[in-house]
Amino acid sequence: MTLWDGSYPFYPGANACFPFDTTRAVIVTVFLSVLLMFIIILPGIRGRRRLFWFLRLVLGLFTGAVVLTVQFTRDWETGWVQANTSYKSFSHVQVNADIGLHIGLAGVNVTLRGNPVNQINETINYNEHFPWNFGADYDRSYSEGLEKGLPSPILYVAEKFSRQSPCAVHRQYRIAGHYASLTLWLAFCTWLVSILLFSMSIVLYGGHMLLLTATLILFSLLFFSTVRNSLKCPIQFGPVSLRTDYGESFWLTLATGLLCLLLGLGIIILNSKQPEKLKLIFSLDKNREEEVWGKSCLPAEPSCSAQDVLMGELCQVTATQL
Repeated sequence: MTLWDGSYPFYPGANACFPFDTTRAVIVTVFLSVLLMFIIILPGIRGRRRLFWFLRLVLGLFTGAVVLTVQFTRDWETGWVQANTSYKSFSHVQVNADIGLHIGLAGVNVTLRGNPVNQINETINYNEHFPWNFGADYDRSYSEGLEKGLPSPILYVAEKFSRQSPCAVHRQYRIAGHYASLTLWLAFCTWLVSILLFSMSIVLYGGHMLLLTATLILFSLLFFSTVRNSLKCPIQFGPVSLRTDYGESFWLTLATGLLCLLLGLGIIILNSKQPEKLKLIFSLDKNREEEVWGKSCLPAEPSCSAQDVLMGELCQVTATQL
């Protein structure tokens, strides 16, 4: 596996555990760089506009970063179990290990971590990914795992999500992941449109686009949660079973969708009830302040023109005397 597959290969061979997803790291780095760039110019904004501008910036970048990042995360549904299990096929040797299942929109990750990590003269620390996104073949990835000789617990869990499995959950998870991913991409596009509208001071339509973004995000959660209503296939390791529940990405997406919903509703309500406060938040009263400042200078204009006339007459008299 290379860098562009989503993880760094810290050590070779089948016994490779990838501690983080580089796609997520790249996205977070890009958004943090944009935030830092705007923070540098923050001192140039005067008064209360600085605070409101900074809050709009942070909330906007947070929403975009979350909607884009959760597309590639693998913890929409997670579960862990500690069990004594066989390590290799056709072997009676057992190990004590933590077995984790992490389900994302594009596939599943199966984790095997020994307690302790070094057992039976081996380092037991695996994290294998089996994709089902467009252009990927889950069964082929599973067959490659068999050829590499992955540990039995990983193959046992991965087999539950294959097409040939009697559990018949592969199609449900795959379709749910595709629909959730599609709606999230649409939500990212509507978020970009809302940012463009806010930058053009078209606040009301920007609020409508935020509501549409929130609707798409919540629909993506609905699509993914339909899988939870299906019959679960038991994943047994002796007397204990591996159970999954919603993971961090699911709850983070839910929080972001509710945040967009509240912000969109707040903008629409303020626009109809208290438009002056909305103009204050989005710094739309700048032109009004310039007009007031210009009007305050108008009374001084006659005095200035009178002074010019007096100076002109004085010059004329001086020229006549000469």
